Amino acid sequence: MAEFVFVSGRLCLDLAGTRLWRRTLRTELLDSPEDLRLWVREADLVDDPGPQDARGLERVRRLREAVYTLVGAWPPADAPDAGTRDALAEVNEAARLPLPRHQLDETGRLTRTGGTDEVLGAIARDAVDLLSSDQFPRMRECANADCTRLFVDLSRSGARRWCGMAECGNRNKAASYRRRKKQQAVTEPGA
Repeated sequence: MAEFVFVSGRLCLDLAGTRLWRRTLRTELLDSPEDLRLWVREADLVDDPGPQDARGLERVRRLREAVYTLVGAWPPADAPDAGTRDALAEVNEAARLPLPRHQLDETGRLTRTGGTDEVLGAIARDAVDLLSSDQFPRMRECANADCTRLFVDLSRSGARRWCGMAECGNRNKAASYRRRKKQQAVTEPGA
């Protein structure tokens, strides 16, 4: 069973989602190098990321925060603030790193190899691609007031509200149902 949720439609936004509830509880999902190793595997970036260290974890967290900052400030104003400029520099620097190496063996099986640099390169290039693509106007933040997960609304109608039904969507629907039932009980005669 997956430790992490991949509902954002973009790798860079799924990484940004490893820090939850940014306005309230601020929950860190990448607490340790082992957490980073699991996330990289579950994101299907490389087959075996090998052991991770505190320095690699910090680099990934720094990129994560730069992506989150940049997406929230995009497109930049004529004179972007220092935080936006720093975030842009961080993303651009990581985008220059190499990508994971993909190889096919004799049986046609794909192998993906690389370390922290390749992981950072793939995530940053995904962010650059998102920010420069026609998908960016469909980028949203979850409608749950407490949730800060970002996603690209790829639905046909363009009306997706929740980061995912298993997380915020079902919770909201259940809460709405309880409110309706409670209101109904209050307004019905003899209740």
